[in-house]
Amino acid sequence: MNSFSKKLIGLFLLFTFTNTYAQTLKSGPQVLSFHSDVDDTEQPYAIYIPKKFSEKKQYPLVVMLHGAGSNHRLAMRRVFGKSNFNNENDVEASTYFPKWKSVDYIVVSPLARGTMGYQGIAEKDVMDMLADVKKRFHIDENRTYLTGLSMGGGGTLWIGLTRPDIWAAIAPVCPAPPTETAQYIDNASNLRAYIFQGGADPVVKPEATRKWVEDMKKAGGKIDYTEYAGVKHDSWNNAYVDEFIFSWFSKYKRDPFPNKIKFTTQQIKYGSAYWLKIRDMEVGKTATIEAFFKNKNMLDIKTENVLALEMNLNGHSNYNPKKSLALNIDGQNVPLFGLTNGQILIKNNGKWMVGKPEFSDKEKNAMTEGPMTEVFGDRHIYVYGTTDNPSKEELEKRKAVAETAAEWSYSRGDFMGRVMVFPRVLTDQEVRPNDIERSNLVLFGTKETNSLIAKYADKLPMELKKESSSKAGLTFVYPNGKKYILINSGIPFWQIPLFDQGPFARLRTPGKAGQLTGYGDWVYYDGELNNVISTGIFEHNWSIPEDKLKLLENIDKLNIKKP
Repeated sequence: MNSFSKKLIGLFLLFTFTNTYAQTLKSGPQVLSFHSDVDDTEQPYAIYIPKKFSEKKQYPLVVMLHGAGSNHRLAMRRVFGKSNFNNENDVEASTYFPKWKSVDYIVVSPLARGTMGYQGIAEKDVMDMLADVKKRFHIDENRTYLTGLSMGGGGTLWIGLTRPDIWAAIAPVCPAPPTETAQYIDNASNLRAYIFQGGADPVVKPEATRKWVEDMKKAGGKIDYTEYAGVKHDSWNNAYVDEFIFSWFSKYKRDPFPNKIKFTTQQIKYGSAYWLKIRDMEVGKTATIEAFFKNKNMLDIKTENVLALEMNLNGHSNYNPKKSLALNIDGQNVPLFGLTNGQILIKNNGKWMVGKPEFSDKEKNAMTEGPMTEVFGDRHIYVYGTTDNPSKEELEKRKAVAETAAEWSYSRGDFMGRVMVFPRVLTDQEVRPNDIERSNLVLFGTKETNSLIAKYADKLPMELKKESSSKAGLTFVYPNGKKYILINSGIPFWQIPLFDQGPFARLRTPGKAGQLTGYGDWVYYDGELNNVISTGIFEHNWSIPEDKLKLLENIDKLNIKKP
């Protein structure tokens, strides 16, 4: 036997051994994890695998979001209608999964760091978990569903309405959504939803939920609603009883190519809806699109505050790529032939034309558009300066400031618990090129004290003078390629007054950064006057708007640079 034959036999035996003893997941409820690049941790999620699972089969997926003070394991029990048994508290109920009726769905529920709503890092965790599940299993993209209770019901509305093209149907239970969710109400136009509410709920008032139902119906959504008379804030016991939600979900499939789209967004990153995607929009305004196929290859689109959009029509029953598309957009006829997926339309001087999908990272885009709180919704590092060779005492002060900002996982009491987010704290000398490439950087100090601030100083639109560091505070966000830098010079940003008093303002970002919620792209605080002097949103090219420029130029503690 020659050496080549021996190698073939060896490879065959290795293949046979590997497949014979390959590890497979058991059926039923269990816990998996995905690697989060937010802080290089393993993040758990509960998963249910059907009883007669087959790797060859494509499965529908249900994503379940837990409520405040809860977790992924309890949420998995709840969605199957299994609440705590008599005299059993949540801690005890979290230790095991009881038996329940098998359903032919894959079901997942993320921990999402604990109790922090479903925006920012928790929102990213939901999407990262979804991506992980799709890598492991064959998921039917047209039978993917979203549900949740209380805080998770609010998360269901938020994630469902900001990403309406993912879900075949959603089912919020006694929902407590973030305040910004109302701005996305138009996106219910192609959604199926079933909303559940306790009629005597003292936490989530039924009047508020009824208004959500009414507004979503006005937007064109097909909404079912059940209100349980006399039921308080545990309406999930009724909504999920006997695995009801799975039988309701089974009625619906996603239509990836609806004939009509009505879509609204406040941010470019939430700009996707079925076969349309907003690629650019007016800064600080609400962008809207209404698109309708009047007939085969006859498309009408109306937009407001949209500067560029992408069309992906291949596969639509009303579009024949071999024929010209008669497009009327904002009253302008733009005939198109040979349209390919990813085609960009750009508005230039009020006129629409075919463009190229090229956008500068020096302009606001889906990856870097602000506001400041976006820095903390992804991987970020807190960096203090050593450039000016500070004394040991001064260095410890600077380190303490950065560590205070990075302290997310502090106790908020037995119910709210700790948020499991663990960002790094480094000196400016310890930051590596890989950190800059992968991370948003929160930089403390000035260009004289922090070498990274000095590195970017020439392109930054404003700076606090070093001599004013004890008298004022300047915090602003700026793009750094596909990532952000956030500069905090002078007084730490958590010492400024709280702008957003809403219940979700500090829930999304429980740490010190939550203080920046509502302040836009920058905030200048004068410590001597004990007052916020200026806040706002940068222009499309990250410059200071003209109506804000004069005020800032007259502040003697600042250096302002014109583009």
